[in-house]
Amino acid sequence: MPVLTRLIPSPLVVDIRAGALDDLAAVLADERISHAGRLAIAVSGGSGARIRERIAPSLPGASWFEVGGGTLDDAVRLADEMKSGHYDAVVGLGGGKIIDCAKFAAARIGLPLVAVATNLAHDGLCSPVATLDNDAGRGSYGVPNPIAVVIDLNVIREAPVRFVRSGIGDVISNISAVADWELANRVNGEKVDGLAAAMARQAGEAVLRHPGGIGDDGFLQVLAESLVLTGISMSVSGDSRPSSGACHEINHAFDLLFPKRAAAHGEQCGIGAAFAMYLRGAHEEAAEIAGVLRRHGLPVLPEEIGFDVDEFVRAVEFAPETRPGRYTILEHLALTTTQIKDIYADYVKAIGS
Repeated sequence: MPVLTRLIPSPLVVDIRAGALDDLAAVLADERISHAGRLAIAVSGGSGARIRERIAPSLPGASWFEVGGGTLDDAVRLADEMKSGHYDAVVGLGGGKIIDCAKFAAARIGLPLVAVATNLAHDGLCSPVATLDNDAGRGSYGVPNPIAVVIDLNVIREAPVRFVRSGIGDVISNISAVADWELANRVNGEKVDGLAAAMARQAGEAVLRHPGGIGDDGFLQVLAESLVLTGISMSVSGDSRPSSGACHEINHAFDLLFPKRAAAHGEQCGIGAAFAMYLRGAHEEAAEIAGVLRRHGLPVLPEEIGFDVDEFVRAVEFAPETRPGRYTILEHLALTTTQIKDIYADYVKAIGS
């Protein structure tokens, strides 16, 4: 009997551990990544610059490019600077903005990307999406998955703790996103990729139920692995559906309506996930998510990130417009302003202060 399989786009190398950066040169020497050692390394002026001083001697054939920000213009400029260098691969060394710029630039010039993450702020470190600011606000651009991912837990611990907290909120929101996907299947017949959904959901559950804290190596390992798995789940499904539902619509609404006041991506997604779970009637699950977010020092109410009730209601009302065609609990309920405000009051009472 023939066995039917599918190929899953995933990194050749995933190295997540304390001290992983010490072996980066060996990873990059893999002929499947770089046969001649000609590497274009995109780096930030902050944490990336400090790491550059540490690892540059082990990468004598590399060219270094400092990236100023996380805009589409930055990414296009980076690609233009790299395209005449005849490189084997692009390395993105830094936080999410740098890696997203490097992903876009690598795709634009047709080279594989190695992601070397210096924080765990969100699942973009291994996703087939580059999120970049543009003239219209913020856009998502399809790109190939990284060919390798390197995360040194020693470096992660040196980053501001808010980045770890943001990653927690982002990956836990998978639970709400998958619930939205399944809702779209029941109501509209939208096809659910079972493997992608399983990967995203289990990544969220692993972080939700881990007893450790953000200072524990074991917890950081699970968080990093979960963010990588989430990125791969998006490659499996071919879009961001496994990790982006009402939770991310609310996040995008904050970004678009209040661009100068928006909080961290994962903070907004965490709040969005807890509220979306409450909207779907999963009150115990909403309280559980809120409790875990609180345990790790994340906000669970919009007031905790500087938004009053009316602003939150406005964001929830506007949220479906951020992802036209995506069906979530927000589109399903089609709530009025008054209904959102009333349900939010009940949500606050249910999860406590």
